[in-house]
Amino acid sequence: MAFLFRNKPKTDLARPAKDLLLRLWQSPPLPQKAEEELVKTLSQMKLILQGTHESESSPEQVAHLVNSMIQEDLLYLLAHSIRLLPFESRKDCQSIFSYVLRFKPANALPPEPPAMSYIIHQRPEVIVELCRGYAYKESAMPCGVVLREILKQYEEVAAIILYDESQENERATSLDEIDPTEAPLQSGRGVFWSFFPWIQNGAFEVSTDAFTTFRELLTRHKQLIAIYLEKNFDLFFSRYNSILVQSSSYVTKRQSIKLLGELLLDRANYNVMTQYVESGDHLKICMTLLKDDRKMVQYEGFHVFKVFVANPHKSPPVQRILVNNRERLLRFLPTFLEDRTEDEQFTDEKSFLIRQIESMRPVL
Repeated sequence: MAFLFRNKPKTDLARPAKDLLLRLWQSPPLPQKAEEELVKTLSQMKLILQGTHESESSPEQVAHLVNSMIQEDLLYLLAHSIRLLPFESRKDCQSIFSYVLRFKPANALPPEPPAMSYIIHQRPEVIVELCRGYAYKESAMPCGVVLREILKQYEEVAAIILYDESQENERATSLDEIDPTEAPLQSGRGVFWSFFPWIQNGAFEVSTDAFTTFRELLTRHKQLIAIYLEKNFDLFFSRYNSILVQSSSYVTKRQSIKLLGELLLDRANYNVMTQYVESGDHLKICMTLLKDDRKMVQYEGFHVFKVFVANPHKSPPVQRILVNNRERLLRFLPTFLEDRTEDEQFTDEKSFLIRQIESMRPVL
């Protein structure tokens, strides 16, 4: 493959790639010759960035290519077009994104890699388009890999996803427009809220990947998420409970209940937890999970239920529900998942809940 580096500078690949991608949108599908040229161009770009077994990548060529991609707005076009590409080219795009968004020239002054700084501060539409890759099974997994890589490192990426309110072909919400402490209530129409139908309605591999990214988004940057959930509490949990926790999909249901327990027990979300466990409706949903015919759903539901019972400042609705169901719970809990004999923590927690319920008295 080293001949690819000898034949031409290859640093002017961004412009032909852009032209071919624009043609792809103007008259899909591309003629075979043009598609082959696009496939070849993307493959060459990946080789310049990563090098080969025979030849290492040239820092000068890489820097020139990255700068050209920024100037030609190629990152947006790739994110927007990845679903239309052949399978191998979609994998190449994933590799290109992963490398370009990490690349930082020697002695570079900005804290972020240039391409990362560009999409965060000038082209947030790239991030939004990567999210919208979940709308299509062809682009879901490559887009998901890229999203999780940048979410792990950049709180700004999470903020853009959470607070963007743009629709298709509209300008995305810029980072300068985001102030979590002053932001208005979300409308529920932004790209973040699309994760709910992507998880619930997507094909299995799309749903699973979308949930993995959704979980990364909700657990990585804790202070940002705590502010967001507290402010948008009603909208978030109405959708979370109705779409995910009560999903007809076993995998989605189980994963969502487990994530809910993790969110409620995270100290960063203390205010969110106290608000959640004040609701009698939330407790009713949780008690229904305890009676599910699938043991892992029961188990994950237990870890949410225990937060209600262990709360020393129960709201009157929660107190009333627990007292009214006191005798039934005391009959039910001793034999609940009794085969988990080796799980000492579960056994101890169950015993604690039984004692708490035994000591409860009617609400005056």
